[in-house]
Amino acid sequence: MLGVDVGTSSTKGVLVTLDGRILASAVREHSVSRPAAGHVEMDAEIWWEEFAGIARELIGGPLDSGSGPDVDAIDVVSVGVSGMGPCVLVADADGVPLRPAILYGVDTRAVAEIAELTTRLGGETPVVERCGSALSTQAAGPKLAWIARHEPAVAATTSRLFMPSSFLAFRLTGEYVLDHHSASQSTPLYDTGAREWFAPWAEVVLEGFGPGFALPRLLWPGDVAGVVTPTAAAATGLPAGIPVIAGTIDAWSEAVSVGAHEVGDLMLMYGTTMFLVNTLSSRATSDTLWGTVGAFPGTYNLAGGMATSGAITSWLRGLAGSPDYPSLLAEAAASGPGARGVLMLPYFAGERTPIADPDARGTIAGLTLDTTRGDLYRAALEATAFGVRHNVEEFRAQGGEVSRIVAVGGGTQGGLWTQIVSDITGLEQVLPTAAIGASLGAAFLAASAVSAASAVSIGEWNPPAGVVRPDPALAEFYDARYALYRELFTSTAALTHALVASTARGAATCGE
Repeated sequence: MLGVDVGTSSTKGVLVTLDGRILASAVREHSVSRPAAGHVEMDAEIWWEEFAGIARELIGGPLDSGSGPDVDAIDVVSVGVSGMGPCVLVADADGVPLRPAILYGVDTRAVAEIAELTTRLGGETPVVERCGSALSTQAAGPKLAWIARHEPAVAATTSRLFMPSSFLAFRLTGEYVLDHHSASQSTPLYDTGAREWFAPWAEVVLEGFGPGFALPRLLWPGDVAGVVTPTAAAATGLPAGIPVIAGTIDAWSEAVSVGAHEVGDLMLMYGTTMFLVNTLSSRATSDTLWGTVGAFPGTYNLAGGMATSGAITSWLRGLAGSPDYPSLLAEAAASGPGARGVLMLPYFAGERTPIADPDARGTIAGLTLDTTRGDLYRAALEATAFGVRHNVEEFRAQGGEVSRIVAVGGGTQGGLWTQIVSDITGLEQVLPTAAIGASLGAAFLAASAVSAASAVSIGEWNPPAGVVRPDPALAEFYDARYALYRELFTSTAALTHALVASTARGAATCGE
């Protein structure tokens, strides 16, 4: 199986046998575009170009770099795709993108549309009851409404809506589909109870779009969307006629990759952003988290996401002259619990859950002339851990069923960050053997498209490798520091909002 995932900072691919052996992997790094304050976009053609390059590298076609395994030993039988989301990519009737894709909750442009749609649909309560979540910067619906208002020419010629996984599936098969989970993050277009598009509210959101616009056919992530076309085969080196699954959003694919999709499991994804997915026994709704359908039929989730986590550590690394991460981790470890009095709020791009505040901002308190970069790096790791604790508390308050945490993502490497999260939350974290991520989950879902994989479990593909346990001696200290973290936000929120407003007014006055 070939599994490919389009992430915020890179596209990753993996070639896996039916028994879970990883033959090869490949990565293509990319970056997002930030054309205006609160706008985060990406050219969707990058997704396809990187997919094609990775496919050719891994199956031994014309290589971009390095060398793949012997092509004679490979028989690719199915393809899995996943990607960041929920994103909004609008395209014409031929599937040609009409503008760059608007990314998930890190893009906060549609604040006015969130308020207006909430009012038009009868208030927050009916939206939450039908869709599982309130309208927020994470939802796809307000971003579509933003396009209709600000780019009417684009809206008038739009015929199709894609996300990264569905765009790759379309380019590979010609089929216009979207998985149920991704649709359930397209609030208010999708009814999580009925598990289908809700036409009356879709009509409200899509006012201003042309008559040719149609929402995609719904499938489950592991369902076959179609087969690789001859055109796609020529572009990628894949065999024509092999099945391609519908795929889903990367965090859910990553949860599949580590087996964190049983009731009570909470997947904690350490990446550019922090993501949490809890699998439930029944449908849940929440006004502070995201109530969605799961990756498999009959499953449901509560989910949450922090707008920045690894992005903060990358920012600090750049400010510090780009030292290597092992050096920074060593300095942060030497700083010790509490970062020598430095306390940070991790809201460097606003915040998604549980505060849903696009105007929240990063804050650093307790600086002195003796503060080191190790202290700042430690404070950043602790800030994200406090954010995880805040989310976990909200999960439980909203009916979540948290009995096991599985940690995934590049941030699990090195040991310090995961230890800090366990110490601050008081929770154990299971570490899987393979940390490849969503591309492995996509490959596993693709295995369901071939009958020989019916007896294979993800536990055999990716068994647990270890457990991170909290240090009970730090519990009282971090309980007190967490209380200060929560108080720091409440005591500075009004000031931060005023700064954001004054900055916007200043930019408008200066003509920016």
